[in-house]
Amino acid sequence: MKSDLIATREALLNGRQQALEVAEACLEIAHSPACQHVFRQITAESLRTTATQPHAPTQALAGLAVSVKDLFDVQGQNTAAGSTFLQNQPAASQDAPAIARLRAAGAGFIGRTHMVEFAFSGVGINPHHGTPAAWDALTDKPAGAPQAPHAPGGSSSGAGVSVATGAAFIGLGSDTGGSIRIPAALNGIVGFKNTARRVPTQGALPLSTTLDTVCAMTRSVRDAILAHEVLSARKVPTSTRPLSTYRIAVAQSLMQDGMDSGVTRAFERSLQNLRAAGAQIEEIPLTELLELGPMMATGGFSPAESYAWHRELLAQHAHEYDPRVALRIQRGAQMSAHEYIQLVQNRADWIRRMTQRLQRFDAVLSPTTPITSPLISTVAPGADRDAEFFRVNALLLRNASAINTLDGCAISLPCHAPGELPVGMMAWHAAMHDDTILQLALHLEPVLQAS
Repeated sequence: MKSDLIATREALLNGRQQALEVAEACLEIAHSPACQHVFRQITAESLRTTATQPHAPTQALAGLAVSVKDLFDVQGQNTAAGSTFLQNQPAASQDAPAIARLRAAGAGFIGRTHMVEFAFSGVGINPHHGTPAAWDALTDKPAGAPQAPHAPGGSSSGAGVSVATGAAFIGLGSDTGGSIRIPAALNGIVGFKNTARRVPTQGALPLSTTLDTVCAMTRSVRDAILAHEVLSARKVPTSTRPLSTYRIAVAQSLMQDGMDSGVTRAFERSLQNLRAAGAQIEEIPLTELLELGPMMATGGFSPAESYAWHRELLAQHAHEYDPRVALRIQRGAQMSAHEYIQLVQNRADWIRRMTQRLQRFDAVLSPTTPITSPLISTVAPGADRDAEFFRVNALLLRNASAINTLDGCAISLPCHAPGELPVGMMAWHAAMHDDTILQLALHLEPVLQAS
């Protein structure tokens, strides 16, 4: 893994590196084949200008490269959200709050990253602009292994690859059903989904107003804490608690169903190593998770709430949408008002019961995704591959989306060994447990890296 933001910032402060040198290295990667289909727009001069400006000690990002998912308004830039027909819309008149906070912290914006159209998929495929290849899936493999490109995860596909390749230190994205944690898991990096209310969502094109979360991917847990502090405008308190004092659960229901051999091997090995390091881990049924399928039987929040936003655009531009995205949005038209109201009530009751069930634990551990990254060729656009795409999409979203339904917080940490396809371990809890999850993740990270 390349140096993280905090290490690079220290090198700048100590004079061991020059800001422009770091910026040029990031730009070289951004223009390289490793970042094919990653960026919609590379803002090289903006990054160079910011990098060479003096930065106050309070500016935590010190001009270092941050990529922006093409979902966020940046003053003077157009927000297309992975589509074609929004590319000619007027540029944003002001920054989204998340962008403004990053800018105030000294972020050097390297460019806008490609994404799944309108953020509606966990696989990462975009038929309009191409799909970036998952970085670790291409490079961290045994000698002689085939170099077939793997899907990057979505919807923040370009953001994930921008961080994994080293083009950016922070990849700003969104997470509605796992769109930060899934790319993090499939690219072997860190993705933190904060409690949704912690960061303003204004200025980000919505998918689900109930579930949307603004957050980021990074190269390390300490960078994830720094990014969260900037985006949420709050400090994460430090903790001296040792790993052995955390009460950790492992969910037996749903989250471990259907794991492929790569995920099973990495997850079980990681649990063994955590126990050997002193972690107190208890396996629990957590059967409340099995209620999610019946609860979402009428479609869930994303189709209904996205259809409300897209209804008029679909009437004019349906033929210009990714057909797989249009299909999922149009399903929202079928939900009745009473079904939506019932869903809101059922979710509130489920959150209450889940929160009570998890009271005696500091965190729950699960695989971020039950499968490793699929080959792009098996899920690429094409009617003959639609069934496989939707099967894979459901699996990739299943575990992560449960935390969005919970209104919770979660972090995905890489737990695979060298030569294995990337696998993520997710530590999670209910709303407003962000600090504990991040503090625990600092303990988990070195153990998982040594696995």
